[in-house]
Amino acid sequence: MRRLYQYSLAYRGRLTLGIILGILGGGSVFGMLASLSKTANVAFEGQVEKNLSNIFNAGESFWIAAGLLLGFFVVSGLCNYFSIYHINHVGFKVVEDLRRQCFERLQRQQLTFYSRHSSGELISRVTHDTLMVQHAVSGVVADIVRQPVILVSTLTFMILTDPVLALISLVIFPVCVAPVIIFGRKVRKYSRQSQEHLAGLSAVLQENVSGVRVVKSFGMEAYEQTKFNTENRNVFGRLIKTVLARNVNQPLMEFVAGLGIVAIMLYVRVSHLGVGEFFGFAAALGIVYQPVKMLSKVHMEIQKAMGSAERIFSLLDEAIDVKEPENGLRLDSPITTIRFEGVSFRYEDGPDVLRDINLEVKAGETIALVGSSGSGKSTLVSLVPRFYDASTGSVSINGINLKDFSFDGLRSRMALVTQDTFLFNDTIANNIAYGQDQVDLEQVREAARKANALEFIEEMDDGFHTLVGERGGRLSGGQKQRLAIARAIYRDAPILILDEATNALDNESERQVQAAINEMMKGRTSFVIAHRLGTIQHADRILVMQNGQIVENGTHEQLLEASGVYRHLYDLQFKV
Repeated sequence: MRRLYQYSLAYRGRLTLGIILGILGGGSVFGMLASLSKTANVAFEGQVEKNLSNIFNAGESFWIAAGLLLGFFVVSGLCNYFSIYHINHVGFKVVEDLRRQCFERLQRQQLTFYSRHSSGELISRVTHDTLMVQHAVSGVVADIVRQPVILVSTLTFMILTDPVLALISLVIFPVCVAPVIIFGRKVRKYSRQSQEHLAGLSAVLQENVSGVRVVKSFGMEAYEQTKFNTENRNVFGRLIKTVLARNVNQPLMEFVAGLGIVAIMLYVRVSHLGVGEFFGFAAALGIVYQPVKMLSKVHMEIQKAMGSAERIFSLLDEAIDVKEPENGLRLDSPITTIRFEGVSFRYEDGPDVLRDINLEVKAGETIALVGSSGSGKSTLVSLVPRFYDASTGSVSINGINLKDFSFDGLRSRMALVTQDTFLFNDTIANNIAYGQDQVDLEQVREAARKANALEFIEEMDDGFHTLVGERGGRLSGGQKQRLAIARAIYRDAPILILDEATNALDNESERQVQAAINEMMKGRTSFVIAHRLGTIQHADRILVMQNGQIVENGTHEQLLEASGVYRHLYDLQFKV
């Protein structure tokens, strides 16, 4: 709660106004009770045998008291209305800031973070957990301010009216506190568990929707339904436990209120309490338990939200290993060299994936990387745009350590095409021009032509304005791959990283796109990862990787003559 409060300080002016109005609204309850008592005394003064025909004969004093009573009601209503508005405004802004910071945090995390957390879990934290905090904030913040003031005002009136009667009415008041504390802890526990199961539910749903082809092809619909049903039941179980724990104090509060009413009736029979005092005290007794009910509800809602808040703050507190420097440099000068010096890398506490890599790449060189799966090829090229930082050693461009560049200043000079093609649910033109401030349709068209994508784009009804669907679901694998290549061509960056860029193309499309890629690589520094050795034979240098090390380095002809690992890989592909 203290941490959430820190967020509200950015809106301290509106928050202060809401608190002051809440205090005025709650404090006016004392005036309402005093005016009610006075009005009742004046109205019933001198009456005998319950004759109410002269109820207004008290003259101006009645109208003054009644006017004050009505005035306090108006003041209370208006103050409470605007207090709730201003405080909720602050609460919603706090939740908006939390969502923004969560998303910013996700944007800054390195790729290993996403390997530790499922996408469904992360989505749940940014959406469901913040929604739980929002419900709590909007529902309880105003009551936190107003209800204690109402409670104090009412108790003050009761004590001033008749201290003995006040003591009798409130003697069992502390009984209400214990269950609020005990069951509040349970609410917090169950709420956190329900959010964790809800994250699991989101993960199952996200995986099922994304992998629907695999699910159907293997006939696993029933299995996936069972997984979903299990998580769904777990969510229900925790939610119903939360409801039971949150509302268990309600019947206790009603019982305590009933005891208080019985106690006041017994006291009135043996005391000389006036009619006005009786009315005022009875109204106060009816009011005094309402703040207690509301505050107990507030406590439960806070505990419920704290489970979600803990998950949100654990995300915000997650360490960022790849950090952007303040006032980072921009890579505006022409590329001269890219140098790896004593580079080793491991994922967290795992074994080394790269071992003592020493490599210098000159401007305009095309470097091909080959090797078996898991040899470290993708990890090595991922160090260039700083998706990861080397565990030991350094990577530099033009003699400047990559850690000295800003992310945008570094990555804006690179274009990336991976084997896992990703397209956004947007138009073809916007996907090709992704990352650029403005879309130049002529350049988009030219990039599509070079990537052998223009023909199928023009056959579509909406052409370049066609929506591709989520992850490019309305396109074939080869079409998506060609759009990804067109995106790299459009970026026109001096450094290219191609990770199986032609993997999803048929032979004819691959031939045409490879020609476009070869043209695109002229004058650019390129890293090309390929399993099809026929696509990299004209590379300036071929690096053969094995167990995280560069075991061979040379041209296609040199490596064939060496009869080493590369020759073995070549023979496996071309012997038949």
